[in-house]
Amino acid sequence: MKFALERPVKIVMLGAGGTGGHIAPHLYRLLHALDRPVKVIIADGDLVEEKNLVRQNFIAADLGKNKAQVLAERYASAFGMEAQYLPEFVESEEMLSELLKPESRPVWMDSEKYPQELPILIGAVDNNRSRQLCHQVFRKSEELVYIDSGNGEYTGQVVCGIRRGGKGKTYYKPVGEVYPDVLDRTDKFPTELSCAEAAVSAPQSITANIMAAAAVVAYIYNILVLGSIEVKNVTFSTRTVNLKPVLSEKRKGSENRKRKEA
Repeated sequence: MKFALERPVKIVMLGAGGTGGHIAPHLYRLLHALDRPVKVIIADGDLVEEKNLVRQNFIAADLGKNKAQVLAERYASAFGMEAQYLPEFVESEEMLSELLKPESRPVWMDSEKYPQELPILIGAVDNNRSRQLCHQVFRKSEELVYIDSGNGEYTGQVVCGIRRGGKGKTYYKPVGEVYPDVLDRTDKFPTELSCAEAAVSAPQSITANIMAAAAVVAYIYNILVLGSIEVKNVTFSTRTVNLKPVLSEKRKGSENRKRKEA
């Protein structure tokens, strides 16, 4: 799957917690080095709590502040970019679609070319109800790269869905099609949880969050720097220090030819 290397980019990341917090510094650093217009919007309605300091990318000075604001202001300013964030949970199709809506921007300040931004959605959420929302928006989009990350204590997966073309054709399946159980309506949005429910979540480790974040940033690097992506999704385990990719059909054919030649 090929991508233009001059095109402006808009990235919306939902979730600024365990995985999103570790994605942010590397994402801003990577985008800062690109020679084209980029925009990043981080959305999360959660506040930094004492318990977050163990495995999430926050410090004591951040306590009580909005997570999306902390990450956006810290890393955008560090790399000379505009800090854009939404200090609330995105829980409607209309809101997410509006955030992802691409604008036409000049490739350079004096350029006469005004291509549309490439919209990229990063799902760093910890609930399937939010993934279902992302899935719905993906299926209705004419063009969207949707990278979803999910993990437990030691294992997880990152799935890259790609939809593009005039009428919107799915080239790589999103997480909801790779793992259909994600679409089961058994989960709630963050704002629908009671205090007791919000206090209980699946255990995660900092190593799983970091490995998931590294995989997400690797996808972004391949798309925006190398201009191509050959891996549909990956699974990983921090116990075995292993990351296993699912290759595209084209890449599989290339690997098979190499084995035959060998």
